[in-house]
Amino acid sequence: MRVESGALLKISNSDHSTFNSESFREQGAQLILTFLGTGTSQGVPMIGCDCVVCRSTDPRDNRLRSSIYVQTPECSWVVDTGTDFRTQALRENIRTVDAVIFTHSHTDHIMGFDDLRRFSHARGSMPVYASAETMRDLERVFQFAFETANPFPWYLKPEPHIIGGPFELGDTLITPLAVPHGDSIVNGYLFSRGGEKLVAYLSDCSGVPDAIVDLIAYVKVLIIDALRDKPHPTHLSVKQALEVATRVRPRATYFTHIAHELQQAAESRLPAGAHIAYDGLKLSF
Repeated sequence: MRVESGALLKISNSDHSTFNSESFREQGAQLILTFLGTGTSQGVPMIGCDCVVCRSTDPRDNRLRSSIYVQTPECSWVVDTGTDFRTQALRENIRTVDAVIFTHSHTDHIMGFDDLRRFSHARGSMPVYASAETMRDLERVFQFAFETANPFPWYLKPEPHIIGGPFELGDTLITPLAVPHGDSIVNGYLFSRGGEKLVAYLSDCSGVPDAIVDLIAYVKVLIIDALRDKPHPTHLSVKQALEVATRVRPRATYFTHIAHELQQAAESRLPAGAHIAYDGLKLSF
């Protein structure tokens, strides 16, 4: 059964969270974001490539498909489950996922979906947040999971929520941000707590409309697609991402969805406040 999402579900599962409320108080944090992956659809290094970046000895140049894991005192969730999700979850010792949010249904963002079964079984089901189009694709690709006759307790049991506007997970307000990704429209997300804009996540986009810039203006951290220096039809270049950051005016900007044409060392030529994210990087708010 699909449910229209608009502040429908306030998940609270802190008893089982990797970071409990006391841990957050000790760290002085209300939200911790981990970059599970920062790479493009083929990852870095790319199969069969001997370029400088693919042969780099800097571990930060090893990039799995783009995804983030967000933890709060009330609950935790993942944005996108790409091809590498199992590897990412093991690397970060993820023990709790209370929900999953999808940006869109391209292969590099959904093909680890079934690896949520471990977390789904622990909580009884898995709330899934996505646009109507993305949900249709998930239901088609993972039909076995969405079938109501699914009898096996260890199978993934999705609980679909169609994103129709802002919704809440715990005390975090999540606002969908519709942005172009080539000819498609996909979702980014703004995470706010207590009326404060903490993070805008735009992992896949070829532009950012003025209305979205106004919505995320002065956010603490902008995480944005910056594939490479050379322009691309469906992703922002480094120059274009910096231009968006100038319009948004965040305190800090982090690039993600990075191809093998952009080395981590290139961060040294970026303006103040701009960074190249890398797998395993954690941001605390």
